[in-house]
Amino acid sequence: MELDPVFLSRLQHLRLRARPPLALAVRGASLLPLLALTGCDWAALDPKGPIGDGNATLLIDSVAIMLTIVVPTIVATLGIAWWFRSSNPRAVHLPEFEYSGQIEAITWSIPILTIMLLGGVTWIGSHDLDPAKPLVSKEEPLNVQVVSLDWKWLFIYPDEHVASVNRLVIPAGIPIRFSLTSGSVMTAFFVPQLGSMIYTMNRMRTQLNLAAHEPGTFRGLATQISGEGFSDMHFEVEAKSPEDFYAWLGQVRAEERVLTPQSYIELSKQSVVPAPFTFSTVSDGLFEKILDQTLPPGPGPVAETDPGPIVATTAQLCVGRRN
Repeated sequence: MELDPVFLSRLQHLRLRARPPLALAVRGASLLPLLALTGCDWAALDPKGPIGDGNATLLIDSVAIMLTIVVPTIVATLGIAWWFRSSNPRAVHLPEFEYSGQIEAITWSIPILTIMLLGGVTWIGSHDLDPAKPLVSKEEPLNVQVVSLDWKWLFIYPDEHVASVNRLVIPAGIPIRFSLTSGSVMTAFFVPQLGSMIYTMNRMRTQLNLAAHEPGTFRGLATQISGEGFSDMHFEVEAKSPEDFYAWLGQVRAEERVLTPQSYIELSKQSVVPAPFTFSTVSDGLFEKILDQTLPPGPGPVAETDPGPIVATTAQLCVGRRN
């Protein structure tokens, strides 16, 4: 004897309504971990510079464009499932239905138009936010050379002849022109509130232009796993007023620590720096010596003293040893 499907559906509905409160409480408690997301740092959505503003706008616009498909699709799925439920006698079933040109036109044209719009927004944003593109400003940019090491960051101010480890101090309202390389393995430089992430690579120079609208302290970090001390490879970015920035330079120059090729080799050894520190003087051309490996790299990559059949064609091409 077969039972009526409508009767079975109503019986299942009654079982759900009769579910004990404890079971419902357990199911509800499973959603509590989502509250932990409220403690996330929304730095990328709290920009403090022109590039950060552009990145946040591009992200929000892209999500909004995609939601024009996602939200109607979810609503339509739930609506269709509800309307064509077995207990709805008004739902019209067409078991012989095969094809509708109008439905095909709608289901394909909307995604295509959305992809075209999203692609256009992304293409324009990618060119406007090109890391190597200089920022438009009446002020002369400040040059900063960045070297990623195991597991620390070295910031060299070539025009000021000073350097800092794990602390980047910049003047607010003035463009910062970064030249970045790695004295060890590849990693990534990222200050979420200021803008674009960019990779640092051994024997290669990458360019990045950022700026801070106003004074403040921002978190900088490495976003590429690079070994045991990766979790401690972060730094502070202090944006100061121009007056405070030059006062900071004066304090740094009054110290006795000097960055020479010999002290750099010691600094490049694998270690975690407990606190930031500075150098009052930097040897001329130190960054270029790190870039072309006149100063040997850290223990991450292998020094290319004998590359074998593989030959580097330029000073900025990273090649490996062939065994």
